[in-house]
Amino acid sequence: MAKHPSVSRHIPERTCIVCRQKRPKRELIRIVRTPQGVIDIDMRGKESGRGAYLCPLRDCWETGVTKKKLERALKAELTPEQRAKLAEYGRTLSSSNWAADCPAEYEPEGVSG
Repeated sequence: MAKHPSVSRHIPERTCIVCRQKRPKRELIRIVRTPQGVIDIDMRGKESGRGAYLCPLRDCWETGVTKKKLERALKAELTPEQRAKLAEYGRTLSSSNWAADCPAEYEPEGVSG
C-alpha cells in the first residue's frame, strides 16, 4: 500500500490595512462591522460582516484608529465610544520595532529616517 506524500495545509493570509504587510490570518486582529452596524473586535475571526485586519502592534493599531484607515476599510464612521474602545485595546498591544515588524517601504507619519 503506497503512502501519500505529506501535504502542507493552505494557510490563509490577510493584509494589515496600515502597514500593508501580509501575515497569516491568525496573526492579525480582525475588526468587523456587523450587518447591524456594530463595529467591534472579532476575536474568533468568524463574525459575520465586513472585516478589516490590523497587526497586533500598537503603532499599526493607533494609526488605523486615528488616521481613519479603519473607517475607510469598514466603510463606516466610528462613534467616539467605538474609537475609545478600540484605542483602549490598542494600548494593551506591544510597541513595534518598525525595522523588524513592518516592510521597509512603510514609514509612519512624523517619522523620518
